[in-house]
Amino acid sequence: MSRDHYTPEHEAFRDTVRTFLAKEVLPHHARWEQDGVVSRDVWRAAGRQGLLGLAVPEEFGGGGDGDFRYSAVLIEEFARAGASGLAISLHNDIVGPYLTSLGTEEQKRRWLPGHTSGEIITAVAMTEPGAGSDLQGIRTTATDRGDHYLLNGSKTFISNGILADLVVVVARTTPAGGSTGQSLLVVERGMPGFERGRNLDKIGQKAQDTAELFFHDVRVPKENLLGEENGAFPALMSHLAQERLAIAVGAAAAAEHVLDLTFAHVREREAFGRPLARLQHVRFEAAEMATECAVTREFVDRCVAEHCEGRLDPVRAAMAKWWATELQKRVADRCLQLHGGYGYMTEYPVARAFLDGRVQTIYGGTTEIMKEIIGRSLLG
Repeated sequence: MSRDHYTPEHEAFRDTVRTFLAKEVLPHHARWEQDGVVSRDVWRAAGRQGLLGLAVPEEFGGGGDGDFRYSAVLIEEFARAGASGLAISLHNDIVGPYLTSLGTEEQKRRWLPGHTSGEIITAVAMTEPGAGSDLQGIRTTATDRGDHYLLNGSKTFISNGILADLVVVVARTTPAGGSTGQSLLVVERGMPGFERGRNLDKIGQKAQDTAELFFHDVRVPKENLLGEENGAFPALMSHLAQERLAIAVGAAAAAEHVLDLTFAHVREREAFGRPLARLQHVRFEAAEMATECAVTREFVDRCVAEHCEGRLDPVRAAMAKWWATELQKRVADRCLQLHGGYGYMTEYPVARAFLDGRVQTIYGGTTEIMKEIIGRSLLG
């Protein structure tokens, strides 16, 4: 089906992204998976290619274009390439909007040029050992000490945690905490008391550095408060729709890609003297998955279009997120089955897609949380 919401300019950008992936990412990705982290050089290469800070104003080195369709193209092509190591959407679509919408002019001048060049790699630290999707359970504290905050606590499962030069930390700034007592503090590399723990050993996305972060009496200057004190929760909520839509975009593209790989496999692989593609069961599996992917693609594309028009609400974003990621998980599992024993070998892309995609239904808010959000909107 035609995707009319993409213009020739978007498709030209798609070609740029594919060229970047072929030259700067895919030749090195296997080594990065062994290392557990990508090279900082690839971040700088992405900056030179204009892939970072797409929506950041030009005066700070960004693309100056808030059209989310460019981000969607970027996410789709990384998903189709199976390039999970470079958390570029986190950098562009989550941290970037925090800095541009909440930052002071001084903060923007200080951080955005490096953000767009790849010299400053960013992360968001929300999740804690005892608080995941429930942000109101955060225990990390930031105590007002006059000209600075004293930050104490720990975070876990932080993407870009090892490489990050700038971390947006969610912390309690009132004793009560909850949704009205949290603030966003920017912690920079080298601040005394800021330590990184393990580069966590995950079942998938091996090249993506995911770490524990520890804060022990970190003196965070008041100049590093992002947005208003005690204003973290509404700021986070205002950007969650885009975060969840970005995950949905990647999930839909990943499902389509693994399906294409499987179609090629069953046409070539034989059983009982004929290609697998000739078996009725395989044809039915293909028909079901292709239909599910087509329906999901239409819904996700519609959400992208609505987001570009400023009309996407958090409920529809939650629908897109849980449905597309559950589809990705389901399609990867069924495609692995159709590969037989080969699907269990990590040298085959379907195995890596199965492992890399499993986290999609967890981060950005679990499927269960998404359903709760939708259910509350329907039933109160």
